[in-house]
Amino acid sequence: MLKITLPDGSVREVAPGTTPADIAAAIGPGLAKAAIAARVDGELRDIGRPLEEDAHLALVTAKDEADALELARHDFAHVLAEAVQALFPGTQITFGPATEDGFYYDFAPKDRPFTEEDLPAIEAEMRKIIAADKPLQREVIDRDTLIAQWEAAGETFKAQWAAELPQGEELTVYHSGAPGSEGSWYDMCRGPHLASTGKLDPQAFRLTRVSGAYWRGDQKNAMLSRIYGTGWLNKKQLADHLTRIEEAGKRDHRKLGAEMDLFHLQQEAHGSVFWHPKGYVIWRNLEAYMRRAIDEAGYREVKTPQVMDARQWEQSGHWGKYRENMFVIPDEVPNVEDEGPLVSDDADWMALKPMNCPAHVLIFRQGIKSYRDLPLRFYENGCCHRNEPHGALHGLMRVRQFTQDDAHIFCREDQIVEEVRAFCALADRIYKDFGFTYSIKLALRPEKRFGTEEMWDKAEEELRNAVAAAGLNTPDYGWEELPGEGAFYAPKLEWHLTDAIGRTWQVGTIQSDRVLPERLDASYIGEDGERHRPVMLHRAIFGSYERFIGILIEHYAGKFPLWLAPVQAVVATIVSDADDYAKATVDRLRAAGIRAELDTRNEKINYKVREHSLAKVPNLLVVGRREADEGTVALRELGKDGQSVLSLDDVIARLEKEASPPDMR
Repeated sequence: MLKITLPDGSVREVAPGTTPADIAAAIGPGLAKAAIAARVDGELRDIGRPLEEDAHLALVTAKDEADALELARHDFAHVLAEAVQALFPGTQITFGPATEDGFYYDFAPKDRPFTEEDLPAIEAEMRKIIAADKPLQREVIDRDTLIAQWEAAGETFKAQWAAELPQGEELTVYHSGAPGSEGSWYDMCRGPHLASTGKLDPQAFRLTRVSGAYWRGDQKNAMLSRIYGTGWLNKKQLADHLTRIEEAGKRDHRKLGAEMDLFHLQQEAHGSVFWHPKGYVIWRNLEAYMRRAIDEAGYREVKTPQVMDARQWEQSGHWGKYRENMFVIPDEVPNVEDEGPLVSDDADWMALKPMNCPAHVLIFRQGIKSYRDLPLRFYENGCCHRNEPHGALHGLMRVRQFTQDDAHIFCREDQIVEEVRAFCALADRIYKDFGFTYSIKLALRPEKRFGTEEMWDKAEEELRNAVAAAGLNTPDYGWEELPGEGAFYAPKLEWHLTDAIGRTWQVGTIQSDRVLPERLDASYIGEDGERHRPVMLHRAIFGSYERFIGILIEHYAGKFPLWLAPVQAVVATIVSDADDYAKATVDRLRAAGIRAELDTRNEKINYKVREHSLAKVPNLLVVGRREADEGTVALRELGKDGQSVLSLDDVIARLEKEASPPDMR
């Protein structure tokens, strides 16, 4: 008999071959109906997979939402593939994983690429498969047998993938319908899956789009058709998601950036932003805000070169890790005398910096440093370049040229916890100034890394202790440890911001690094008169100005708080008789430090109101003959109905107060 330990500590003795579904039924009919999968010694498994040895068992229900969503989305992907092959015979299948909010599947169509016009028919076929409530059955299969089956079926992509798996590895397929029965279908998959297709809600998914995708992500390989979908546990979750997507579309920073005349991008500078005057107002205010914060926190601002010798990047380790993402430059005068190569084969190489850290180490190394000098906090609004693929670029969110609010703290080991705790407090204050809530995560050592295990043990524990000292290692702050997700040189704390519509953005980080000071020979003289290595804390709060501004545009839906708004007020006339008063009003606003513009065009006032509302101007001051005679304005605030007639003095006093940055109030 097998001994199965349940979460409450009780132990049940069952015969080999008993399934988690059997145990759920033995506990009670309610649990038997609710259980959709099981965790066996922590591993997520099918509810109907037999138990083979003593184990700890936890039954999974829809209340375990993360597990339930992953199972449902994986099943939706399989149902999608089955539906496509039913409708388009000869289509080859490849892979179809669950994603953060849904699923996709890559296909090799027989005749033509799929289009979005195909999606309604595919959705209808998927609902038929779900309604058929076909059992999803796992089968262990011999590798060579499976390869032969795929080849016989004309599934060359599946056969290729199976052939690359190691000899002797246990391979599994999942059957939709009893194996060999009419209408049965199968796919190679590790699982797990729900018990049957009928466990899916047919109204809880939507196919969303079609795109091209290369086989195995390599542009040298065949082009496939990728069909995306979103999948949920029930109709309400889907509806909520679609509402969020609609709202996100309205907030798209690329759309609002154009409407508000903030920035643009174009092919002549792939991945680099052309900031317009209004957009650069936002940038400058953020920069000034951050400078005040870092000055108060004891940082020293520096400026380092854009281009450095490749040997420096080799020594730091970045050449080996980031070479494919670096822009390299030959260190010689280009050939202009004949039609030969522009650059000789023996040119030395330099590179545009993809990050600022090695340059900050070189500043630290200038002159002898004492233990009394530490901590040293170097800050830079550092412009960096990374050679991102064209297809990966996305507005302000992923660019090739970006400016980091970057800083590196060189400190002694006994100073680490306090420095990280102080940074946590600084980040907390800044994110709250922008109206964000956040969660904090600890990304632990990756498989490929520099440094000794002792270094990593120390660094990870120091970050844990600092978060505890800051009081942030609690469920309220979403504290979580992420195995394998650290940088190659250091573990890191990550700040995941939640915006106004519930999306999360990973923005700020701090990393505890002992590797780079060693590789670049940074040292200080300790109290004992000997040389010691400093610990280097890499940290950023905005992450990059470009991406942070993109996040802010979407977070505020373009309706920036007054201190950040590119135009804080527009004075608009109703009649030309008020033009002189309107000009004088703008002069007074500007004298008070308010970013104000004048609109005396010969247009109806309703047209002006609508136009400035679309441009997200926070305050519209409407003036006519009466306002000119009485020294008043009719104030219309963005997002509010109606208007208030106030004295110009009162409006200026109000706007002066509201336009003050949050750290200066």
